[in-house]
Amino acid sequence: MPRTVLLRDWLERQLPRQHPDQEFSFEPASADASFRRYFRVGLADGSTRIVMDAPPEHEDCRPFLKVAALFRDAGVHVPEVYAEDLAQGFLLLSDLGHTTYLNVLDATTAPKLYRDANAALVDIQRASRPGVLPEYDHALLSRELDLFPDWYVARHLEVRLDAGQQATLRSVFDKILANNLAQPQVFVHRDYHSRNLMVSADDYPENPGIIDFQDAVYGPITYDLVSLYRDAYIHWEEAQELDFVIRYWETARQAGLPVPADFHDFYRDYEWMGAQRQLKVLDIFARLCHRDGKDGYLKDMPRVLAYLRQTCERYLDLRPLARLLDKLENRRVNVGFTF
Repeated sequence: MPRTVLLRDWLERQLPRQHPDQEFSFEPASADASFRRYFRVGLADGSTRIVMDAPPEHEDCRPFLKVAALFRDAGVHVPEVYAEDLAQGFLLLSDLGHTTYLNVLDATTAPKLYRDANAALVDIQRASRPGVLPEYDHALLSRELDLFPDWYVARHLEVRLDAGQQATLRSVFDKILANNLAQPQVFVHRDYHSRNLMVSADDYPENPGIIDFQDAVYGPITYDLVSLYRDAYIHWEEAQELDFVIRYWETARQAGLPVPADFHDFYRDYEWMGAQRQLKVLDIFARLCHRDGKDGYLKDMPRVLAYLRQTCERYLDLRPLARLLDKLENRRVNVGFTF
């Protein structure tokens, strides 16, 4: 039986208990890079709900429920869970609206929206404690980097690295990981960016609404921040980026979070964490295209590459990666690929 039929049948059983005698509409709301799908349910009184369809053979709803409770207890705005069916992979959630940060971010709205995003991030980080979420440890961080030569280089660029290039990549990866793992540890959303932050209502009360947090971990303190300000989907000039990051750093220090006392040290960690994430994002975008047939992410690759090159050119230990990227990009032109 199609999952949409199962989902409708499940909704028929859930909604009457909360909204007697109400019929509902049912339409796609969004999809993400996983097997999860989201539908918007419209009720007769004009209110809406979101239903998550997460096929249990591919997805597990329990991390979503656990992280939602943790983040809600931290005081941030996440969907309320009205009903759940873990066996079928269905969740009925409150609707945080249609408008993502990405939809409305510009020079006028950004200061307010990002101030709210910084405040929510600090609230999440202040609630952090070890042993609650999976650790963003060496094995996981390294496993993400190891996808770069397989999916981005070999599959997407159609380049085979020689032994020297492989050694260069491993040496740079080791240095990036050493920095990442030396950073203070907090709760990490792991995809804290403009597509996963929602504008809740007029004048932005209770912002941001936070979604797509089911992969949260306990890891480096700069990870979510660099996800936010070196966003794959929107770019800011570095002077503006610095202003946003400094404002977070000041708020974090006032909140007692373990950020370095010297902003230059903090910004270095931020950029090195960004290098790990940008390498991972390139892997993911390539895999989504070539394995899953989702080529819409390719248009964002140049932005991610620009972030990575900026960092690699700035730090001596990362420049071998910049030179390797030069060779890979030249190869990309030679084989007829264009961004």
